[in-house]
Amino acid sequence: MPTTKKPRRRRRRNRVVVQRAVPAALSVPSATLLRRYARAAARADCDITLRVVGAAESKRLNSRYRNTARATNVLSFQYRARPLAGDVVLCHPIIAREAKAQGKKLEAHYAHLVVHGVLHLRGHDHVRGSDAMRMERAEIRLLRRLGFADPYSEHAARDEAVK
Repeated sequence: MPTTKKPRRRRRRNRVVVQRAVPAALSVPSATLLRRYARAAARADCDITLRVVGAAESKRLNSRYRNTARATNVLSFQYRARPLAGDVVLCHPIIAREAKAQGKKLEAHYAHLVVHGVLHLRGHDHVRGSDAMRMERAEIRLLRRLGFADPYSEHAARDEAVK
């Protein structure tokens, strides 16, 4: 009696690559942690590259793709051909400066910005007020699952210090 092959179950592709274009001596969270944050926000098949850069590269990308001649904390580049595929560029000097100014732990700020960038890849935006509120709620929910306080709360820095 001939056997019939079972159709192969399509394996979920959940690929997150981390690239560092900054010196190893800087206190960037580990690639394992950054991947964990991205996967939490992706929730589905994904093909994401997280790239940690310096201010010069961030400024160059922001100038070229957003016509803004300054470095920024996070940029997202979605590949339209496939859902949930793209690059998230994180500028370490700006992230470190913002974390210090806001009294947040560097790891918590990185988690927030990775989640923020991946949500952009999922189609979230914050141009209109209602979209911004929806995106913020998603960020808060995902960050809580990861063990971080609400980044928009005035008490977030104090809550992080208690941990």
